[in-house]
Amino acid sequence: MLKTLGHMLLSAIFIINGFKAFQEPGSRPQKVAEAGIPSPREATILNGAIMTVAGTTLALGIAPKLSALTLIGTLIPTTFVGHPYWKETVPQNRANHQIHFMKNIAMIGGMIAVLVEKD
Repeated sequence: MLKTLGHMLLSAIFIINGFKAFQEPGSRPQKVAEAGIPSPREATILNGAIMTVAGTTLALGIAPKLSALTLIGTLIPTTFVGHPYWKETVPQNRANHQIHFMKNIAMIGGMIAVLVEKD
């Protein structure tokens, strides 16, 4: 029961923010373009869709290890493209991006925990 609850809580941010990126990419494609990723709008939408689906399957307990691995695969580029705090010169912006960068690193840790769970 706690494992299911943990998966659901871990999944929530991917389902919510993934769907937002899928539905309305907003300014995200600009950062994606700056990182040199081709077709930035489409890449942003695809990344959001993958996060939404993998987050949902993890929350529902459907192929949790595959879901976690998929989310790690989406989160790594999202973290480095979306929160490059080391490039920020304004202290407040740097601190904000560093918090989000570390939050994403913690989520990767949560996904690794899912990968090593005993069935």
